Amino acid sequence: MSHTFHIPVLGLGYSIDTPLKVGRYGISSTVSIVDDELTERMRQYHAQLSGEAYIPILKKEEDARARRITAYLDLIDRLVERQFEAMKALPFEAGNDLCRYFELLPESTRLKQGYDLMQELSDEWQKSHFQELLKREMKRGAVDVNIMSKVDKMNYTANGDSSGELNTDALAALRGFARSSLQSSVILSAGMNPRLYSYLETFADFYPDENGLIRKKVTLKVSDFRSAFIQAKFLVKKGIWVSEFRVESGLNCGGHAFATEGYLLGPILEEFREKRREMTAELFQGYQNALLEKGITCRVAPGQRLSVQGGIGTASENDFLLDHYQMDATGWGSPFLLVPEVTNVDQETLEQLEHAGEDDYYVSGASPLGILFNNFKKSTSETLRLERLDNNRPGSPCTKKYLCTNTEFTAKPICTASREYQQLKLEQLNTLYLPGQVYEQQYQSVVEKTCLCEGLCASAYIKYDMLKPRENKAVAICPGPNLAYFSRIYTLDEMIKHIYGAVDLLDKIRRPHMFIKELNLYIDYLQRDLQSQLKDLSDKKKKQLTKFKLQLQDGISYYKTLFTEATGQKQFVFQDWIRELTSSEAKLSEIEI
Repeated sequence: MSHTFHIPVLGLGYSIDTPLKVGRYGISSTVSIVDDELTERMRQYHAQLSGEAYIPILKKEEDARARRITAYLDLIDRLVERQFEAMKALPFEAGNDLCRYFELLPESTRLKQGYDLMQELSDEWQKSHFQELLKREMKRGAVDVNIMSKVDKMNYTANGDSSGELNTDALAALRGFARSSLQSSVILSAGMNPRLYSYLETFADFYPDENGLIRKKVTLKVSDFRSAFIQAKFLVKKGIWVSEFRVESGLNCGGHAFATEGYLLGPILEEFREKRREMTAELFQGYQNALLEKGITCRVAPGQRLSVQGGIGTASENDFLLDHYQMDATGWGSPFLLVPEVTNVDQETLEQLEHAGEDDYYVSGASPLGILFNNFKKSTSETLRLERLDNNRPGSPCTKKYLCTNTEFTAKPICTASREYQQLKLEQLNTLYLPGQVYEQQYQSVVEKTCLCEGLCASAYIKYDMLKPRENKAVAICPGPNLAYFSRIYTLDEMIKHIYGAVDLLDKIRRPHMFIKELNLYIDYLQRDLQSQLKDLSDKKKKQLTKFKLQLQDGISYYKTLFTEATGQKQFVFQDWIRELTSSEAKLSEIEI
């Protein structure tokens, strides 16, 4: 790839059409394909905008979910390719899109250096020849897709019968991607789903062709080395190669947060660096054997990239990850929420994000999936949730039903953010006659759940003026805590120059190093977990919390060595980091288990 960073998936609607905004410049980005209603409405919008015919795919039609996703991805693929070819046809004239493509590239790339050299040539024939060579080397950014493996509910016919395992949400979404024209990756996140992983086997594009090309690649979003290796081994036994491990911070990230058992990002990346070659060799051996059983020969191991994301905020952090841990790429997500030409954030939410402080970003229990969720206190969806509580109407109407997983009170799963579930659960809670503090804790855990299916799409619908009558316009947004340090609207050019170190958008802003920020988030997490268990701390839980604390202490020891030995930074910056680390260590030592 031309660039050394990518834009990860941002909620549902925030990056749903980001490839149309950055793909032609060689920047890869990720589209969520959880919500086929969203993809269908965005297909209608962009088809009409670009003069293409739009034939609706109705929800009641055969295999509608998969077909809607395929149709949208095919449209995005065509439009990005059209933009890219139109850009390549331009002459090299200052200020146009073609020159912008090269000017956004990092200085270290061969293509950027070639562009700079071309501009210095005085001979017109030589210059023209060089320009053609440059155009031949240009590549568009990948249009990757994201599937949360665990968002995989069963679906039912109008008669109430199950529509079968092949029509669960995740499998239908995968089928939609597999049948599309894209040559890119499916990013599988939120843990392992054996049924979904096995379904990959049924699509030819996930296998290498006679030239070794894999048209559809698999990327695993992981939080540690062990889970990455286990999932990859499961896949290679089926003849499916993992083309990229995308390592994400357990807590210092946006969206759903998957806390590790106290393992910090630095030590995790160190383990990947140390064991990467050994892992690739072992995986390739299993991969070859599995392919041979399918009649496919593969003599050379396909490429296997390693990238990292979660809380990166400065060019020096970015460079350190690439250089020290030998990463192939980094992911920059939340800061792009303040770049309107890249993401879909409505004006009201944009203004709230601009002026938000550290306390406005918090890890919550708001997700109906029962997974920690990075939330924003000033979002209109949070305001609506509190208004409903004031009116004694907890919960949301459940229209999309993507996160229906609970069967505590009903035969068919319902969503824990729904009005139906919360009323039933609170009625049950009232019969238990719990002590006041215990009741309040359990009450809050019920009513904290909020509708993400509508909330994470609303901003895109508002921005494009696509809201239907009586449709909920409350916006849910899930930035990582790192966004607190970015405090105005930025252009794409500004953000990319910041990533590559040409400008510093955080100049004079005091901000902890990304590793120390994550450490502090884990210390806070440990404190909350311990406090919630104080009255009934079992031996098993005590051992778990003790192990968690020990892992954090090991992480601190690792960082002390790292910050002492690392080079390329000013000495006073290291002193700051060591001071912050010592403060965090003292805070951790005060936690008694």
